[in-house]
Amino acid sequence: MSNALAFVVRVAVVAVSLWVATLVVPGIDNDAGGTGARIGTLVGVALIFGLVNAVIKPIVKVVGCPFYILTLGLVGLVVNALLFLLVGFIAGGLGLPFTVGGFGAAFVGAIVVAVVGFVLHVVIPDRIDQR
Repeated sequence: MSNALAFVVRVAVVAVSLWVATLVVPGIDNDAGGTGARIGTLVGVALIFGLVNAVIKPIVKVVGCPFYILTLGLVGLVVNALLFLLVGFIAGGLGLPFTVGGFGAAFVGAIVVAVVGFVLHVVIPDRIDQR
């Protein structure tokens, strides 16, 4: 699979995961008008989500390493929720009608996105092993 196609698959998986979160979690909303606008918003938020996870999450993990060790990784759930809140804030700042209603919604939403993303990546791999 080419790099471009793998990127598109990853963005699509995150967008679908975010869509499921908007359906399941109260407080996470995609308030765009029509279906096309909603899909565009989800793709935009998926790109922001990927950028935040690629740039900020590794920094937080390195700085917070003692807390990860002390809590046996459970602080990762809080970090993911805070990053999800950040994604909602950035999306709102960019004019995307995607809102995260608070820490509780972000906490549950981050779990939903992670689980749905994992399941979709198992079903739809974004790369093929070249062994």
